[in-house]
Amino acid sequence: MAALQPVRGTRDILPDEARQFRHIVDTGRAVCARYGFEEVATPIFEFSEVFRRTLGDTSDIVTKEMYSFTDKGGDDVTLRPEGTAGVARMLISGGLSQNLPLKLFYNGPMFRYERPQKGRFRQFHQIGVELLGVPEPAGDVEAIAMGAAVLDALGVAGNVTLELNTLGNAASRAAYRDVLVAYFTVHADALSEDSRARLARNPLRILDSKEEGDRRIVEGAPDFADSLDAESSEFFAAVRDGLDAVGIAYVLNSRLVRGLDYYCHTAFEFTTDALGAQGTVLAGGRYDGLVEQMGGPHTPGIGWAAGIERLALLAGEAPDAPRPIAVVPVGGDVERDALTLAETLRRAGFMVELGYRGNLSRRLKRANRLRARAALILGPEEVARGAVTLRDLDSGDQEEVALTALTERLSPYR
Repeated sequence: MAALQPVRGTRDILPDEARQFRHIVDTGRAVCARYGFEEVATPIFEFSEVFRRTLGDTSDIVTKEMYSFTDKGGDDVTLRPEGTAGVARMLISGGLSQNLPLKLFYNGPMFRYERPQKGRFRQFHQIGVELLGVPEPAGDVEAIAMGAAVLDALGVAGNVTLELNTLGNAASRAAYRDVLVAYFTVHADALSEDSRARLARNPLRILDSKEEGDRRIVEGAPDFADSLDAESSEFFAAVRDGLDAVGIAYVLNSRLVRGLDYYCHTAFEFTTDALGAQGTVLAGGRYDGLVEQMGGPHTPGIGWAAGIERLALLAGEAPDAPRPIAVVPVGGDVERDALTLAETLRRAGFMVELGYRGNLSRRLKRANRLRARAALILGPEEVARGAVTLRDLDSGDQEEVALTALTERLSPYR
């Protein structure tokens, strides 16, 4: 019988990587808390309509990538492919529109059926934020600044570039769509099959096609800036001015788009050339029409998401694991005393590893493999004296310490 394997596009996350993931999530959580963001969690699966209504029946995610199925009760449900739609649904179903503005942070697994590649899996993980109820450009600046702060705290800010664009308001977007359709229609025969399909339903998506033939045509496409009205231009100018004020550098990228109609005004991505072709690390944008499209009240919003796997690749090695204290019993008749001592120290806040079996030498070798900071050697004589032998595993120095003074003596090893 063949050995069982994980499903293609999924993988096990072992302790070193899990520690790195936890570091990324904890860093994101801590940085976003400084901006007043609170953590929420939405279900891993939703009614499929949540995503079909927001992502569109003709989007690539809905038509090609969603993990959808009918459950035992006959409901059509989907494993979440992204986090924003679930947060918007939560705002509506939870009646949270009375509490605006909302500043929300989330993390967790997402699911998309696509070809696995470096830093991208069918089950992947994200941290993300949503700022709801703030129509002013200051909200865009704050969201982008917070993303930059997260990347800086992770030590990767020097390897990324902030790319910025505007999608304008609804009127500007409609005007640009008309101009774009006219341009691509002239070149329709030279477009890829996917781009020809997008020409009818979602022409903006052609701008970020990865097909080489499409990219040559895109180079000559009209710029969005030429279709912006005064309101859109003023909004974008205010965002750029705010980023300048807080010292965040950016480059303008007129081809940076979001293909869904509820996106507007600011679109941004932090990109890197250190991860090959898939260079986006953190991306977001303003989506003032999303909640209304889902059946809720008009609620302006802006947010971003960052892939934890890609951040981990960019950040390099995981932080060192904490170094425990090893409790090493010597002699079978002190095992109970060692168990009691280990539990007492854990309750006092120490990280403790208990040696389960073997002689003194074997147990100390295991302590060294675990990178233990110190060992507490406990034999019958130490038990009789109410003491332990404390050995510093870095220096080799050792001393006997009374149990009554042990917690205080161990404070440098906490």
